[in-house]
Amino acid sequence: MRVTFLGTGAAMPTGRRAQTGLLVESSDDRVLVDCGSGVLNALARTDAGYEDVSTVLLTHHHLDHVADLLPLMKARWLAGEEHLEVVGPQGTKELLDGLLSVHEYMDGRIDLRVREIGPESYSLARFSVDATETRHSMYCLAYRFTHESGAEGESTEDRDGDPPTFTFGADSEAFEGLANFADGSAVLAHDCSFPDEVDVSNHPTPSQLGETLADSGAEFGRVYLTHLYPHTEGRHEEMLESVGERYDGDVRFARDGLTVEIE
Repeated sequence: MRVTFLGTGAAMPTGRRAQTGLLVESSDDRVLVDCGSGVLNALARTDAGYEDVSTVLLTHHHLDHVADLLPLMKARWLAGEEHLEVVGPQGTKELLDGLLSVHEYMDGRIDLRVREIGPESYSLARFSVDATETRHSMYCLAYRFTHESGAEGESTEDRDGDPPTFTFGADSEAFEGLANFADGSAVLAHDCSFPDEVDVSNHPTPSQLGETLADSGAEFGRVYLTHLYPHTEGRHEEMLESVGERYDGDVRFARDGLTVEIE
């Protein structure tokens, strides 16, 4: 499995980070997770491009996670692609209906399929996906991915060891339930929007995240910090030190364009 961070920023632009978006791939199976402003441009720079990504999975409906959704739809239509599936929490259909009511000329241009999901397990583009609710100002889902087949179509049940797992914590405060949901993941991408001195809810600071990860007892191969506001610029070293004072795992900052191989 391969994860590319297309956008690691948040609602306030930094000039160096697009808003939230990740591309999860295994062989020719691909899922775009969230589609904030700037993500379409970043997607166009990948080998897959927007032409080869026909499935979008939304964590929630805040603007910095959906702003490029309709531009993606238009780009695929102009490229001659005929389908797009958008999966997300309750209200996703209403979101798409609202966007198409504003831009009526896009209605019917492609075969748009919308599926609404909750905290459950399901199959998506040959990925097995588990979902759980986060703690955010809007209903939001975190997702845990494993791929349903190995090389040459081999079932993961026939392979030695556990299949590689990636968890995207989406927008959320740090809490043990989310850490335990991601337990055993080779890679966890977790919100860490602000440095410690910022008094914030709905997002964690480094000390809050480090304490939660340590107290949970959950284990991860690597943790990437993402959803970064401008307040974090120039503060990465001290933020990592703050996490490290409480949690001794491998923690790094994500950046736009970073691709992580998960084996």
